[in-house]
Amino acid sequence: MSVRRSRVAGLLLAAGEGSRLGTPKALVEHEGERLVDRGVRLLEEGGCHPVVVVVGAATVQVRGAVVVRNPDWRSGMGSSLRVGLAALPEQAEAVVVALVDQPFIRPEAVRALVASGARLAVATYGGRRRNPVLLSRGDFAEVARLAVGDVGARPFIKAHPELVTEVPCDGLGDPADIDTPADLGRLSREG
Repeated sequence: MSVRRSRVAGLLLAAGEGSRLGTPKALVEHEGERLVDRGVRLLEEGGCHPVVVVVGAATVQVRGAVVVRNPDWRSGMGSSLRVGLAALPEQAEAVVVALVDQPFIRPEAVRALVASGARLAVATYGGRRRNPVLLSRGDFAEVARLAVGDVGARPFIKAHPELVTEVPCDGLGDPADIDTPADLGRLSREG
């Protein structure tokens, strides 16, 4: 099903404490820019407006974004996704959900998801499904209901394979996440 939409919001999940990293990922700096600011820029330059950032472990102010706090952030990504979806403005027809710990994804990947016109679009790299993902407003309630523990939209995607449009994003960035000090070292070397 192809959908023409003009109002796609962005949602950046940035609430975790980065327990394996030793610091909240949102606050990590790369080339003088915090990962949270980099994530907001990814979504903005990808064509999303407004951008909502869900925080939790760290209090973070982000210019140009709506910041909402997830008081239950310790329960995992599912609660952050629910908080973020609930914070989106009514006029948002869809949302692109991105994770703060994937700093090498480029805005072109976000634009490709939006341009797909899909009801449910998932970025793929090397044929593997990764983030970001695009969700349509009509699915927000079920996505939120299924997002529990440390999973986000994955249960919804798994329950509705007929809705999924895979959007190849090879060459549009690297979906590697920053989870450990070694990953952070790699980020510094590759930057």
